[in-house]
This record gives sequence, C-alpha cells and structure tokens, in this order.
Amino acid sequence: MAEDGEEKLLATVQHIAKTLGRTGTMTEDILKVFSNYDGRLSLEKLYAAAAAAGGGGGAGEHSMPASSPPPSLPSAAAVMAPPVTSLERTVRTLDRQISQFVTMDRLIWADSADADAFLEAVDDLIGTVQELDAAGTNRGLLDRADELLSRCMARLEDEFRALIERPDDVAPAPPGGFDSEQSEDEDYDADDGYGDEPIPIAKPVSDFDVIIDALPPGSVSDVHQIARRMVDAGFGRECAEAYAAARRGFIDESVARLGIRPRTSDEVHSLPWEELEFDIARWIPAFKMVFRILIPSERRLSDRVFEGLAPYGDLAFIAAVRTQALQLISFGDAVAAASRAPERLFRVIDMYEAVRDLLPDLDPVFADPYSAALRAEVSAVCNTLGSSIKGIFMELENLIRRDPARVAIPGGGIHPITRYVMNYLRAACGSRQTLEEVMEGDLGALGVTAIAVDPDRPTSSLAVHIAWIMDVLHKNLETKSKIYRDPPLASIFLMNNGKYIIQKVNDSELGFLLGDEWMKQMLSRVRRWSMEYQRGAWAKVMSVLHTGDSGFSSLAAKAMLQKLQMFNGYLDESCAAQSEWVITDEQLRADVRSAITDSVVPAYKGLIGKLKSSPEAPQDLFIKHTPEDIEACIQHLFEGVAK
Repeated sequence: MAEDGEEKLLATVQHIAKTLGRTGTMTEDILKVFSNYDGRLSLEKLYAAAAAAGGGGGAGEHSMPASSPPPSLPSAAAVMAPPVTSLERTVRTLDRQISQFVTMDRLIWADSADADAFLEAVDDLIGTVQELDAAGTNRGLLDRADELLSRCMARLEDEFRALIERPDDVAPAPPGGFDSEQSEDEDYDADDGYGDEPIPIAKPVSDFDVIIDALPPGSVSDVHQIARRMVDAGFGRECAEAYAAARRGFIDESVARLGIRPRTSDEVHSLPWEELEFDIARWIPAFKMVFRILIPSERRLSDRVFEGLAPYGDLAFIAAVRTQALQLISFGDAVAAASRAPERLFRVIDMYEAVRDLLPDLDPVFADPYSAALRAEVSAVCNTLGSSIKGIFMELENLIRRDPARVAIPGGGIHPITRYVMNYLRAACGSRQTLEEVMEGDLGALGVTAIAVDPDRPTSSLAVHIAWIMDVLHKNLETKSKIYRDPPLASIFLMNNGKYIIQKVNDSELGFLLGDEWMKQMLSRVRRWSMEYQRGAWAKVMSVLHTGDSGFSSLAAKAMLQKLQMFNGYLDESCAAQSEWVITDEQLRADVRSAITDSVVPAYKGLIGKLKSSPEAPQDLFIKHTPEDIEACIQHLFEGVAK
C-alpha cells in the first residue's frame, strides 16, 4: 500500500510539472522544487517513474509523456520541448552542485575538499558561460548561467573577505581549543563587564626593515585562487573592492594603535602649541611606521594575492591604503599651513626630514599608475613643509623687527632678544644640512636679494639668510641702545650683546656660515664700542689729570690741588655709577678694566708726583687716594652690584 501511495504521489507531481512546465527547462525546475521539499520526491525517482510510465504506456492521466532513461533525457517534459542540449544538461548539473555550496551556513573553505570541489564547479561554470557567449544561440540559457555565476561570485566574495579578515576561522584549532602560544598571564575573560577597551598604543619602533605577514601562507594561496576565479569571471574590480574593504579594518586599527587621532585642518590651526607639539611627536614615528612598514607590507600582500592579475592588485592596494595615508599627509599639510611662529621650526624640521628620508623608498611601492597620485601627495607635503621652514625664518626676522625698545636692560646687560635669536640659530644649525636643502630656492621671494655677500663668506642660501638675520638683530640692538640716557652705558650694552653674539657664533656652525670676514667686522665693532665707552665714561676724569708742561709756579700748585680735588669727586662719582653696570663676559670685563687702569693710574701718579715736587705744595699735603686705591676701585667695576 505504501508503494502504491508513493507511486500516486510521483504521478501527481509528474502531472503538475507537465501542466505548468511550458519548456523542458521549466519542467526541470519544477521537479527540482518538489525534490527539495520532500525526500520521497528525489529527481532519480521522478525520472525513473517517468521512464516507467513511458515504457508501460498505461499510467493514466497522472503519468508524464514517455522519455528515455536519464541522463540522456533528464526532462520529464521532453515530448513537449525540443531536445535538451549538452550545455543545458551541464548548466543544470552545475546549478545542482553549486547550489549545495552557496547555501552552506558555514565557510566553504573550512573544509579544503569542499573548497576544491566548489572551485572546480566555478571553473566549469566560467567555461560554460564563455562557450555560451561565443555561440550566441541560446540567450535564455546564457542568462541563466550568468545568474548562477553571479551567485557564485557573491559567495566567493564572502569567502574572500572572510579569509582575509578572519584567517583563523579556517585554520585548524590547536589542541584543547585554545591558542597554544598564549601564555597563562595573557588568559582573560573577553567579557569582563567593562565594554570596549581602548586600543593600546604601540611601542616605538627603531628598525623599519621589517615586513608584516598579515595572512599565513595557506590563506594567501586560498585568496589568490578565489581572486583568479573572480577575475576570470569578469568580476576583477569587485574582487579588488572586496579586498580593499577587508584590509582597511586592519590598516585602520594599526594606525589607531600608533596613537594617531584624526584632526581637521581647522582643529590643527586652533590647537594650542603644546597640544599640537604632542600630536606632531606622535605623528612622526607613526608616519615612518605606516610608510616604511605597513604600506610596503600591504603592497607585498596585494602582489601575492593578485599575482598575475594586473591591474587589480594595484587597484586593491591603493584602495586599501589611501584613506589612512591621506589622513597622515593631510596632518602634515595642516601643520605646514598653520602659524609660522619661530618656536615651531624644530618640529617642522623633524616632520620634513621624516618625509624626505622615506621618499626614495616609496618609488618601488608606488610604481604603478594607480599609486602615482599618492606618491605625488607625499612629495607635495615634503615641499610644503620645506616652504613652511622658509616662512618660519622669515617670521624670525619679523619677530626681531617687531621687538620694541621699551625698557632698558639694567646695567647694560644682554637683551633677551639677543639670547633668544642666538640660541635659536645655534640650535637650528644642528639641522644645517636640512636647512641648506630647503633654503636653496628663489631668494628674491624672501626679500633678500639686496644682501651684499662678502667674497670670503660662504654664499649658500642658508648663510645669506642667517647673515640677513644677524644684520636685522644688529640694527634692533642699536635702536635699543638709544634708550639709555648715559651714552657710555649704551656702549656697555652694545659691547655685552656683541660679545655674546661672537661667543655663540664661535662655538657653533654659525662661524662657518657667517665666515671669517663677518667675525672680523664683529670684533671691530666690539672694540669700537669699548673705545666709545672709555672716552665717554672717563673723559672728565682724564681731563683733570692733564698737567701740561713741567714748569711750576704758586698758581700751578694751586691749580694742581684743585685738579686733585676734582679728580677725587669725579672718581667717586664714576665708580658709584659704574659699579651697577655689568660686563657679562669675564675676559671682556678684564680687558676693559685693564684699559681704564692703564689710562687713569699713570696719569694720576704723574699728577701726584708733580704736586709733591712743587715748592709751593703744602707741607701737610693730604692725598685721599693712593694709586693702589684707584686700581682697586676700577677692579670692582662692571659686576652689577654697588660697592
């Protein structure tokens, strides 16, 4: 009875398929639907029933027209449709095979046998589509094959991305189901109740000669096989896009671990310098890491995945790395376009050197036409940072010019602008090679074409710039010296600042850049200021010590006594005032004291000697200061403390 019931069921199904199926293909599809619905309605049983009905000729109204046994006549509606071609049978067979794979709820590549079988079916389908397309005689079958191919490509794309994003999902699990390389200390519960953890910051890297293998060799081989099928099927661009989307997550996380925070240009321009300097300090190693390790590693991986599949490997590579690369580049552009305050020079130099040093290594990485634009962007940000360095030097000149002459430095000491400029230039010369490089350009654009370069002085652009800055500083100091009401103190001020400049030039590369002739001129200025000081500060003292010829009279003796009294007053006045003045350089201070002593003490001794030898001199002649007293008084000058 059960067998009769099954036969009636099969006959009913045959009748439905016969009634609804206008063509052999439609009938085949209907039978397939029933076979998937009920295990008793397998295609083998339906074909067998159809064959039996055709041979017996008496199945009644529920039987289907006769046909020969499968597989030569697989359709139960063969008597109603043209004969089924071999290509139709192939497409049907491939449809059954491929449907089993594309409907799987697990990764096909979790089982290597399934992966091989699926790829074999895909290869057959691609060949069939190409054959149908070349024949051009059965558009309906070609459309069906194309639809099946699209389903294959969609599933292949899913497998492709999964293999790239989660290669461990298809890797054999280590014994016990845990990562055998994980130490006990690293074992933790991922769901610890705290939610998302902040991404840890990577440690600094000093060796950039490394390559990251983001995928194990087996996974690379698998994704290459998938990529080859997708390209062969005409889905190369979709494959490249899927690859880029899968790799971006890894790249984004890698950059985030470097501590880089995306900022807009407006944010960069509005940041306080302390915060921006911190961002730059992180950007420099991150830039090196990304362009020396991460991007070359991505190039290597894409070349292996898309080996022999140009240009899709190039498209996939640049689409994967472009976003993060441009983010780093845009930060460099924003810093270069931000404020050109002089204190930013050294960080901008660091950025420039980081970009400049890696440019030659980028040529093989960005050699294809699709990457050329990104290579040009890196080169452009290098030039922009170089222009920023030039602009900062211009701003230093403006800073000196704008520094007002408001308050005189007590005692004629070194002005803060002198210390700032000289220490700044001295530190800048630590990057002399870089500065020489960026300064080579159109000097006219910087307004320095009028500088007369001495023949014995280096004529590089950097030397010309620094000489110009020194000239601007000299003029600014001369303006500031006019604040002093006492001209000798103004000379002391110029002497101190001039000597400080000479010291800073001598013990740095500034001496080489400015040259011997500049140094001679500066030393001559200091000597001139010293002479101006001595003449201005000791002119009254020296004038009363002048005694004329050696003939004496009572009037001459009285005159000498008067001169002595005036000398005592002038000396006390000068020593009191100048004891608060300062000469900062020890050697210069000693030289000035010696020059004063050599001028004053011999003249004073002469006056005292002539007065004592005069017959008109009083017997009780009182000498307030001995020559030793005067010398001691002079030796206490220029220490900045009243004695």
